[in-house]
Amino acid sequence: MGKLYIVPTPIGNLQDITLRAISVLKEADLILAEDTRTSAKLLRHYEISTPLMSHHMHNEHRTLTSILQRLVAGETLALISDAGTPAISDPGFLLSRACIEKGIELDCLPGATALIPALVCSGLPSDRFVFEGFLPPKKGRQTRLKQLADEKRTIILYESPHKLLKTLSQLAEFFGPDRIASVSRELTKLHEETKRGTLAEILEYFQLNTPRGEFVLVISGRKS
Repeated sequence: MGKLYIVPTPIGNLQDITLRAISVLKEADLILAEDTRTSAKLLRHYEISTPLMSHHMHNEHRTLTSILQRLVAGETLALISDAGTPAISDPGFLLSRACIEKGIELDCLPGATALIPALVCSGLPSDRFVFEGFLPPKKGRQTRLKQLADEKRTIILYESPHKLLKTLSQLAEFFGPDRIASVSRELTKLHEETKRGTLAEILEYFQLNTPRGEFVLVISGRKS
């Protein structure tokens, strides 16, 4: 029986990878990558020549059986996403669950993920928080926002640049414009930025400054 490693990769700065992650990627029989073109840049940087296979949200159901067969046959596989820790708003859960059900050894390495740096840099309470990932695009979106408006823990969301203004507007509507928040973008990259203030202030800022990059929103919980 083989083994599956879940390997976090840098979210921007290529130096944000562990020595153990590099070792695992070099020694694996195969690397499952969300986008082989994106991952190839990282592998070249660290002189990793392990073969790559595409594994993403559009083919993970179709490729699952063949991947499990390789693991059962004794191969060591490593799963990576384009950036950060697989299964955190990225492919990984389906394969991890299947390995556990089949009795295949599973090991997740510690490493990069965008939500923790954004939370720590927000200045908001970090002892208790809830990670929601991306809000539903349409169906169920308002219901989720209504539920989160009453959440007392700090809330963490992911958002893309073209939806940021809409999301900030809806957060201000459902949570109130004076709710304190922090928005981080391009974490670990050259143009990293964190904007803190009320939801109204942050919305106004990004209305005047075109949103670019990937965003992490950290919103304070409702006060009792």
